[in-house]
Amino acid sequence: MPAAGLVAGKKALILGVANKRSIAWGIAQALHAGGAELAFNYQNERLRENVEELARSLGPDVPIYPCDVTRPAEIDALFASLEERWGRLDVLVHSLAYAPREALDGAFVDTRPEDWDTALQISAYSLVAVARRARPLMQRAGGGSIFTMTYLGSERAVQGYNVMGVAKAALEATVRYLAADLGPDGIRVNAISAGPIKTLAAMGVKGFSNILKVMEERAPLRRNVTQEDIGGAGLFLASDLSRGITGTVLFVDAGYHIMGV
Repeated sequence: MPAAGLVAGKKALILGVANKRSIAWGIAQALHAGGAELAFNYQNERLRENVEELARSLGPDVPIYPCDVTRPAEIDALFASLEERWGRLDVLVHSLAYAPREALDGAFVDTRPEDWDTALQISAYSLVAVARRARPLMQRAGGGSIFTMTYLGSERAVQGYNVMGVAKAALEATVRYLAADLGPDGIRVNAISAGPIKTLAAMGVKGFSNILKVMEERAPLRRNVTQEDIGGAGLFLASDLSRGITGTVLFVDAGYHIMGV
């Protein structure tokens, strides 16, 4: 269980909770246990009920806001609401990624330009879009922590990951450039490279069950990672314990990324 009070009083926006299996939900639970005050987004009305139910489990007044990151006006409205409610922001968790299913099912060489654009916009550019809006609120807080979620498919060709691997590579480069831009404001920007977890999004990757099996067999810790593992890493990055870390990809994958063939 995370240390109580590690992020006490911090205001945190969690982007990307879809259901109780979401990586973002694991991070949200850790931040809540650590004392942070949370807010959430929901992408559309279909997901609203799920997010509302999870938010209410943390308290009756946890706010949720509509925000589809492909719509700049909705991003603006979200951050305007946070400014009115809190006046500042300490933590921004970006756990957003998407590529059309057909772009994952076939061969990467057959990726259509429209699927490429969709994957890169939602999975990588959206971090730029929300960081730009978060910046003035974090400046008021005297700095802050932004972190996003990536995967080893950014560095290696993972079967079935296809254009999402390219999007994650772009996301990791985005982390470094944002870290350089926002560092003078005391804003840290990092990424967590999580091992495979049975989320709704991950189950859309062809051969995912085999990926879990190989991970458990070959990772130095001989196990798969959990929501709690990633939540703990998120709590660390949100807290002042990580005050000297920015522009970094933190691997939480039971050590799998260090292994050769």
